[in-house]
Amino acid sequence: MSNQKIRKASGGEPDEFEAQVAQELLNLEMTSTELKASLRDLYITAAKEVDCGGGRKAIIIYVPFKHQKSFQKIQARLVRELEKKFSGRHVIIIAQRNILGKSYARSQKTKGLRPRSRTLTGVQDAILEDIVYPTEITGKRTRCKVDGRRILKVYLDGRDQANVEGRTETYAAVYGKLTNKQVAFHFSS
Repeated sequence: MSNQKIRKASGGEPDEFEAQVAQELLNLEMTSTELKASLRDLYITAAKEVDCGGGRKAIIIYVPFKHQKSFQKIQARLVRELEKKFSGRHVIIIAQRNILGKSYARSQKTKGLRPRSRTLTGVQDAILEDIVYPTEITGKRTRCKVDGRRILKVYLDGRDQANVEGRTETYAAVYGKLTNKQVAFHFSS
């Protein structure tokens, strides 16, 4: 029954954790009156649990790119309900995106370059936007240290500081796990 809420990209079977997340989404659709209509046609493609250090864990839920806008409309309520179900874990919703290599060649019918949204940096920037949603990113700076390390400083909207401040370490850990890049979050005034 919960398999209607998860459709793997490769058509494979979901693992135990993904089935548990899909079951919770199905339960929310059945019980929550405010989310019922919104969740009816939506499904996820994958879910995984990430260790954020300090004994904290986060749940990353991947959704199809074409359903991302629909998920973002209900994201605040959906994340709040899922965090109640999975106590002590932050829930982050990210769109499933494809990265095309530099040697990508289109078919004969459609000529042209690879889309900017499918490049590595384009996908990584979009993942960062998804992680911090509904907060907006107001600025980015890359700091290069003497030993060669790069730290991306991301400035978030200061109006959302009260809502997001406790989650910034989770955001940094999740982005680090997904992209192998160090990131530091600050709030603009």
